[in-house]
Amino acid sequence: MHEQPIIGPVDGTKVPRYAGAPTFARLPRIDEVSRYDVAILGAPFDGGVSFRPGARFGPSSIRQASRHLRPAFHPDLGVSPFRVLQAVDAGDVPCNPFDIDEALQQIDDAASEVIERQQKLVTLGGDHTIALGALRAVVKKHGPVALIHFDAHLDTWDSYFGADRTHGTVFRRAYEEGLLIPESSIHVGIRGPLYDSNDLVADVGFGFSVIRAGDFDRLGAAEVVGRARERVGDAPVYLSVDIDVLDPAFAPGTGTPEMGGFTSRELLALLRGMPGEQLVAADVVEVSPAYDHAEITSLAGATVAYEIMSLMAGGALSAPGALS
Repeated sequence: MHEQPIIGPVDGTKVPRYAGAPTFARLPRIDEVSRYDVAILGAPFDGGVSFRPGARFGPSSIRQASRHLRPAFHPDLGVSPFRVLQAVDAGDVPCNPFDIDEALQQIDDAASEVIERQQKLVTLGGDHTIALGALRAVVKKHGPVALIHFDAHLDTWDSYFGADRTHGTVFRRAYEEGLLIPESSIHVGIRGPLYDSNDLVADVGFGFSVIRAGDFDRLGAAEVVGRARERVGDAPVYLSVDIDVLDPAFAPGTGTPEMGGFTSRELLALLRGMPGEQLVAADVVEVSPAYDHAEITSLAGATVAYEIMSLMAGGALSAPGALS
């Protein structure tokens, strides 16, 4: 049981959604509560991109788009997430824009502080490089994790132009650092041409299985969800969502768009089947608002973050006494 009453978002029936706090979903800031269960943390860094820049502005654009949300009750999951979990906005990590390793350490340090008592974490990128800093922090609290990775790209390449910590190499580094449980991770939504056919072979060697975007047409949502759950077993789960898993028609504002991705409804159906009771942390990355139109991609990012927090709330309800 909570010792203190939960402070939820600003009430949209009393303060219009375009007004009020600039935090994610107008949640309280981390310094406005005495305890919390889950924190939103911005990581405005895009020094690891290989094509379009601009994801450093992702956290602010996702927060702005989150004003669209009506976060009181999730009818599909049957949960009022911010009545179950004390959620807060922990602000942004002051990432060094010129030094990838320092930025990763800053993310690690900030995330470690936010989840000091094993609270849950949702990080808003930034490019996908930021996941390495967040994973390092999460693994210090929970041990190695199973990764469910929604993306158009594998992100297990070795290096770009001599740089080995980038948005396309992040999960090879995570594997090499022992952050992932062997043979317990999965990519979902992979598509597009590769640099080499051996990229897929190497990826298997890093302990991943792959569900390509085209497989979804044959398998359907229930089968994809079942395979993801079977892959991670009962391990603690880190969920990473690159917004380019969506087709560019649904998420144009991203750094490396690929044709043939999921629709928004398909992605939501898959996310709602993920194992919320095992979910310890997540990220939503690669929203690049300079390439967006009418906040389409930013709204997608905000909605995905809300879905993840709702999953966490549903998981907390299924595990009595699990809340901090």
